[in-house]
Amino acid sequence: MTRLLVTGGAGFIGSAIVRRARTEGYDLRVLDSLRPDVHGAGSADAPVPDGVEFVRGDVRDDAVLDAALDGVDVVCHQAAKVGLGVDFQDAPDYVSSNDTGTAHVLAAMDRHGIGRLVVASSMVVYGEGAYATASGEPTRPPARRREDLDAGRFDPIGPDGVALVPGLIDEAAALDPRNVYAQTKVAQEHLASSWARATGGRAIALRYHNVYGPGMPANTPYAGVASLFRSALARGEAPRVFEDGRQRRDFVHVDDVAGANAASIAATAELPADSFRAYNVGSGTVHTIGEMAAAIAGPDGPQPVVTGEYRLGDVRHVTASSERIGRELGWHAEVGFERGMREFATAPLRAAVR
Repeated sequence: MTRLLVTGGAGFIGSAIVRRARTEGYDLRVLDSLRPDVHGAGSADAPVPDGVEFVRGDVRDDAVLDAALDGVDVVCHQAAKVGLGVDFQDAPDYVSSNDTGTAHVLAAMDRHGIGRLVVASSMVVYGEGAYATASGEPTRPPARRREDLDAGRFDPIGPDGVALVPGLIDEAAALDPRNVYAQTKVAQEHLASSWARATGGRAIALRYHNVYGPGMPANTPYAGVASLFRSALARGEAPRVFEDGRQRRDFVHVDDVAGANAASIAATAELPADSFRAYNVGSGTVHTIGEMAAAIAGPDGPQPVVTGEYRLGDVRHVTASSERIGRELGWHAEVGFERGMREFATAPLRAAVR
């Protein structure tokens, strides 16, 4: 039986991967620090299913890693600090948690002779998504300027002075990280690629698009926008939608993300040595932030309020082409937007962090 280690396996996405992997017959072990900004202060119990071995500790602790990796065949590395961050003072924690943490995991895998890896990446590695000019020429816009955002000019403008036309971005696009979190995700991918070359390993990076679903963190400042909207509605408040609400995203259900990880874990056994491959993981359908807020609120809830506020590190439009993972690994999202958001509107969230 294949032994699988899921780092961060007690978290939102990690827990879904563990549930899916159990159905596929893996011998499972979870390594998680239960960090208080995600799980709350004083978390002591292992929030993993019966029959799953749990190791509590930080991936930067080599003694903990050596214990967690004993006898393991494949690693699914989900442990990370996620979200855009509160301000630049978060930068050291992002770099240490994500990049230093990944370096420790990879070095320990090398020590233990483990050659199969799936690592969580993100659509933020692209920066802005794919665009074309009004005449159809592909282009990538520069970072948005504060003065434009202050004036309510949210869409990137082409050299002809006309708003660019957004499209689907694929894995061949150049990486263009535009905030600290995005920089760390690019670094994690590069570390995984370097590890594969140096050790003959096999690595897959999954670039998650906007993940949502039951068990999202309720109130952490690093939570995704779907969680923040859902938490507002639970308090009887209207969701506050930044910019004009027309930002385009690809919302993918956490169960589908777990399925993409399951397909990738299996695929690492078939890749040639010294391999690194990246895949977008999205639903394949485009919706706006405003549409998502309205879908969660439903006809009877407090209706979303469009505020015109912005976060400088946010991008305007980024939506995925997931054709590569479908073609190469046979994975396709199964949870549609309407069904997923309808269920998410009343689904339990992860306990509030105090």
